[in-house]
Amino acid sequence: MKSTSALTRRGFMTGVAGAALSTPMLNRAWAAEPTVINMLAWYGHAEPDIVGEFEAANNVKFVPKYYAGGDNMLALIAQSPPGTYDLILSDAEFVQQLNAAGYIEQMDASLYPFDDFFPEYQHFPGHWVGDDLWSVMVRYGLLGVSYNTEALTREEAMSYNCFWNEKVKGKVGHFDWHLPNLGQMSLLMGNDKPSPFDISEDAWEAVQEKTMSLKPQVGGYFDYGGTFSSLKNGEMLAMCGIGDWITGVLQKDGAPVASVIPEEGGIQWTESYSIGKGTTKHDIINKFIQYMLSPEGQVKSIEMAAYPGLSPTKSGWKAIQATNPEEAKRSGMLEDSDQNPIKMYQEGRVHIRDIPRQQSLEDWNDFWSEYKTA
Repeated sequence: MKSTSALTRRGFMTGVAGAALSTPMLNRAWAAEPTVINMLAWYGHAEPDIVGEFEAANNVKFVPKYYAGGDNMLALIAQSPPGTYDLILSDAEFVQQLNAAGYIEQMDASLYPFDDFFPEYQHFPGHWVGDDLWSVMVRYGLLGVSYNTEALTREEAMSYNCFWNEKVKGKVGHFDWHLPNLGQMSLLMGNDKPSPFDISEDAWEAVQEKTMSLKPQVGGYFDYGGTFSSLKNGEMLAMCGIGDWITGVLQKDGAPVASVIPEEGGIQWTESYSIGKGTTKHDIINKFIQYMLSPEGQVKSIEMAAYPGLSPTKSGWKAIQATNPEEAKRSGMLEDSDQNPIKMYQEGRVHIRDIPRQQSLEDWNDFWSEYKTA
């Protein structure tokens, strides 16, 4: 969609073409270099399908630094001079650490449409300190059982126990990040209250033992690209630690894969925008966040080419139902869907991904390294 300002400039140029030839300084002003916004994010968030129209309408250029996993994100910021990143897309569970380390700035809550958010997401844990806002949720998704539909039935996939099924022996993969994988194992062990990430030492020992028992089934540990390709070519027939954010893209390509939230429950990943400490580009950054939370921006987010997501806003659900009803149905963003993410959250079947509460991140990461090399 062309902006009003762009149309006005075009009309003006047509009317004064002769005068413009004698005013080269004016032409150079109109062709000013775009404002650069340095973004730290998961892959896909600064690609043309998401930011292209905003860049064109506002004369900005996003320059991304992509990461995979919150630990990697924190390390990149720690290794960079203050002010390196204007806009930071973070997994929600790491916002508190960004805040504590002084990497992000407080945000003005009045600038964002929180009244349009579903009530469950209006005051999202970790994004607020009292009434002070530090991050704005822009999209989320669910992690459960991802599987090849020619190898496992939907009924079989409705429990994490399917990873031990003989039909997928040697072809169970892991997305190589400890939090989603061990969180799912924790749910399998019944640790749904208060959270699969808030467990006692005895429960943690049981999670480790159960995880180790899966080792004979495992065919590999994969990064973002490897997860896609191994499911697409059938190298892996089931995958731990992921969900529709991977299989949704593959389904569009015709691959026989799907994801479900099993009976033991699922885990919600949540992505949010924070303003990088020391930036001087607050106005344009806030405008971009507002754009991404608009119905138009939410449709782009839901349909992101890199990996799909769900909308935290009521208008986002209505927009995708109107513009792409098949995607709304496929992703469960229909009020009567059995995979409706809001309904599952209300029923306690979906748990927010978190950092370990009774162990350290290092404890979980150390075990994950031990498991991979066992």
